[in-house]
Amino acid sequence: MRILLVEDDPDLAEVVALGLRNESYAVDLAASYADAEELLRTTGYDVACLDLGLPDGDGLDLVRRLGRDPALHRPRRCLVLTARDAVTDRVAGLDAGADDYLVKPFHFAELLARLRALGRRGDASDSTLRVGDLTLDLAAHRAWRAGTELGLTAREFSLLRYFMHHPGRVLSAEDLLEHVWDAHANPFTSSVRVILSRLRRKLGDPAPIVTITGVGYQLTEPS
Repeated sequence: MRILLVEDDPDLAEVVALGLRNESYAVDLAASYADAEELLRTTGYDVACLDLGLPDGDGLDLVRRLGRDPALHRPRRCLVLTARDAVTDRVAGLDAGADDYLVKPFHFAELLARLRALGRRGDASDSTLRVGDLTLDLAAHRAWRAGTELGLTAREFSLLRYFMHHPGRVLSAEDLLEHVWDAHANPFTSSVRVILSRLRRKLGDPAPIVTITGVGYQLTEPS
């Protein structure tokens, strides 16, 4: 899951971003309205976490624009993170288009739980994702193949989840870097190859993720 974190407090931004990255989320940071706008013009995000009190504009205006400005890539979900705790502020944020509203200060565990919940909203009616004999429990972050649990790391789980959201589609290394890693990832790194190799070993034979020479990788539906 790739997250845009819009927060003008540099200490809080770094702490939250570090925590999310340790959970294998891909995180891009924006410290201002203008920075966020620039990123949203060029990058698609699964979730935008938006502070409302920005130094150069009101984050609530940005929330509204996400639903109507074709120049901006609309994130799949929007979570407001703000110190504005009045009921009227919460109502305004949700009415503006936010999917959730979390008041500062917050516990990091609650932020993670809300992100998991937002991620599930784009999936089937429950928290289980299935492709062939592969099963992911999105809430518990557990994965199985043919009933055998795979014991994936957080990054391996994120990578497999992205493949399972796009079965049959050929995904390039750049696709995987963009959606499973973040803007700090080196495009020339071997990270994709290394993590993918570990994931394939855990998935076993016959290999459900195949290499399409010169193009990328594809999740087939194993029988």
